[in-house]
Amino acid sequence: MDKYELKKRTKLFAHQCVKFASSLPKNKLGTHIEGQLIRCASSVAVNYRAVLLAHSTPAFAAKLSVVLEESDECDFWVEFALDEGLTTPKIAQPLMKEAKELIAIFISSRKTIQTR
Repeated sequence: MDKYELKKRTKLFAHQCVKFASSLPKNKLGTHIEGQLIRCASSVAVNYRAVLLAHSTPAFAAKLSVVLEESDECDFWVEFALDEGLTTPKIAQPLMKEAKELIAIFISSRKTIQTR
């Protein structure tokens, strides 16, 4: 997968997370998870764009680490919503799968940078 395909993929992931978050119940917990998930999912997409513009290897690695952490946070909030009974496995599992795939990609990229 090239960097531009991954740019599209992170943006699509953010859109999917926003739709998921917006569908959560409008109670205190649902609203909290909604805000947290929208924040971290949009951060994945916007910070990956920053990765592509990094002016140095350390800047690249630092931004990539942010993208990795935010991807993991997305996975957490979707899983937490599922644990709390705010959604169903059928709805949550595709998002969790995509989050885990993105995490694996970003870990691999970070390892490559660290070994150079």
